[in-house]
Amino acid sequence: MPHKLDQLHFDNRFVQQLPTDASTGQHPRQVEEACYSPVTPTLVSNPQLIAYAQEVADLFDLTAADCHSDYFTQIFAGNQLAQGMQPYAMCYGGHQFGHWAGQLGDGRAINLGEVLNKKGERWAMQLKGAGLTPYSRTADGLAVLRSSVREFLCSEAMFHLGVPTTRALSLMTTGEQVARDMFYDGNPQWEKGAVVCRVAPSFIRFGSFEIHAARNNVTLLRELVDYTLRTDFPHLGEPSVETYLAWFNEVCIKTAEMVVHWQRVGFVHGVMNTDNMSILGLTIDYGPYGWLDNYDPDWTPNTTDREQRRYRFGNQPQIAGWNLNQLANAIYPLIEQVEPLQQALQLYSKTFIDGYQAMMTEKLGLQVFEPDTDKALQDDLLAVLVLAETDMTIFYRKLANISTGIELSDKQLMAELSEAYYQPEKLTEVIKTQTVLWLRRYINRVQQDKTEDTQRKQAMNLVNPKYVLRNYLAQLAIDKAEQGDNSLVNELLEVLRHPYAEQPEHQTWAEKRPDWARTKAGCSMLSCSS
Repeated sequence: MPHKLDQLHFDNRFVQQLPTDASTGQHPRQVEEACYSPVTPTLVSNPQLIAYAQEVADLFDLTAADCHSDYFTQIFAGNQLAQGMQPYAMCYGGHQFGHWAGQLGDGRAINLGEVLNKKGERWAMQLKGAGLTPYSRTADGLAVLRSSVREFLCSEAMFHLGVPTTRALSLMTTGEQVARDMFYDGNPQWEKGAVVCRVAPSFIRFGSFEIHAARNNVTLLRELVDYTLRTDFPHLGEPSVETYLAWFNEVCIKTAEMVVHWQRVGFVHGVMNTDNMSILGLTIDYGPYGWLDNYDPDWTPNTTDREQRRYRFGNQPQIAGWNLNQLANAIYPLIEQVEPLQQALQLYSKTFIDGYQAMMTEKLGLQVFEPDTDKALQDDLLAVLVLAETDMTIFYRKLANISTGIELSDKQLMAELSEAYYQPEKLTEVIKTQTVLWLRRYINRVQQDKTEDTQRKQAMNLVNPKYVLRNYLAQLAIDKAEQGDNSLVNELLEVLRHPYAEQPEHQTWAEKRPDWARTKAGCSMLSCSS
């Protein structure tokens, strides 16, 4: 009986309808007049399944038995192709850290094709770390276990948090050793090789359009935009100038909504280059990302960004707008009107501001945003959170527990939040006073809503997660996996499937960052080298 993977319906519209690379071979080169290059994944010696996400397998009607089969392992490590797969790497460019970088492309990602599942949904499958492509430049196209664990777990953690994201089907080790200079300090180490199968409706990025605009290839630019409209935005109608504008407006809205979610859960992307921005408003390319432990709007997890801090947490909304401006520049030749593109960018700003205010209103358990009082309440809270080292995730969960129906002393109010502070001994009387003043304003505001505490807590705990993929948790899972123990990868995958639930049996994974992780590599900052 054929394996389920051989029964999937690959329609591979991307390679069927867009121009291909005229050259052959996988040697790095400039690829002109094309949207992709046909490639073949690199064979590996001893692939082993580390983990898979059942919810993603369900998209393809794959059972647990299917996912544990050797055929599944061989396919998603890159050793075999299922029937209908046509592997390729995409051509795109991008602005990196604010500067045009020219051609980039899928340097270590190989698309296997696009599946139409039984619900009529389109899902592209992509292997990350499966070997050399024409876009690999001076790299090897491979990935190591630490970066692959982080990508696999974070993709699924973000989905269950309700954040728009690409997904991850499987995580394999390859049996190969891969050299990586983690800190760019001339000391490369041999690490375990790995491959993640990523899944998304589309992997097209802002940079996919920028490369053709930069080369003044308006014909190919139009061809790709028209393909994107017909494939991923069919509800907008047939391509035209009006449709292009409607599409850009929708991209602006989707991007704003995504960044609001990032700010809600304390996620820092770390490398918001335009080649890492999804045209569908999905979180894509989990490289040197990080989660805020203590609330710090200036924090970035990326060592490459240590000085400039361009992609710090508090700057993400502005950077997304800047990236959209680059996309507007790229598609301008198809529209040749400045004003409607500027209006779309203004729509991004309005959508973000309105969405952010609504999101903060929900985080605080308030019924509606009252601009006369709530803007100041929200802003002043963020000022309070940086007075002392305060765990963002724990703070909001503990805030939900505060009673607004009975009078609490200052000491009782601070006691409710005590678990959120990393260094409680540094809470001066001035800090305590400012915090309590804010808490009393908050209590008064909740009382105006006449919301019962139990109801407020329930609402707050639906938007303020208890479990996020803290950097040190990912590192603990990596450390075990590198020793051949995959148990923590799978345990965290299960815990992160229910990030808003109490899960008392997993309380240890909801604790503050331990002190040993404050400056440990992989827990505080990461490089792009993985």
